[in-house]
Amino acid sequence: MQRLLNWLEVPINALLWIALVAGLLMMLHVTVDVAGRTIFNHPLEGTTEIVSAYYMVVVAYLPWAWVTRNNGHLNVDLFTLRMSPRSVFWLEVVAKIATLAYVAVFTWRTFLRAIVQTRAGEVWQAGTTHIPVWPSRWMLPIAGLLMTLYLVARIIHDVASGPDANAKNASAQSANTKSAA
Repeated sequence: MQRLLNWLEVPINALLWIALVAGLLMMLHVTVDVAGRTIFNHPLEGTTEIVSAYYMVVVAYLPWAWVTRNNGHLNVDLFTLRMSPRSVFWLEVVAKIATLAYVAVFTWRTFLRAIVQTRAGEVWQAGTTHIPVWPSRWMLPIAGLLMTLYLVARIIHDVASGPDANAKNASAQSANTKSAA
């Protein structure tokens, strides 16, 4: 399972970098649009549609697997402070399974919607032109699929390793974090 987790690092990091580049492009695009509107009284046509249909979708969804890999989702430690490490471990496994179920359904439903919108050739009107937005519909199932694959591999790895190995890894990571600070 560790080999699969290592293999998943490549697409996880690639989607993160794509999202970072999209964020940069979004800032540049909006800046040029605002400058064009205020200085030359001529904004870029379709900026709002491109930003909302492409840049924001990529920035919001493609890093999902990266956030999951880095345990960047919200955690409420208030309820687990007094629990034993073994109980916290199993609670985290159950939370990962629940997340997996949700993301798998989300991925399936967005995949079906992407097929429908691709077949329809979905476009949005932007001023005097039409912008095809159906390609952005595929970002959600791509992000969801990678997060689903990562969660499956992670759950299997964690359960196979057990709570004791997980506690050792967590204490080693916190020691590294403290020494780095």
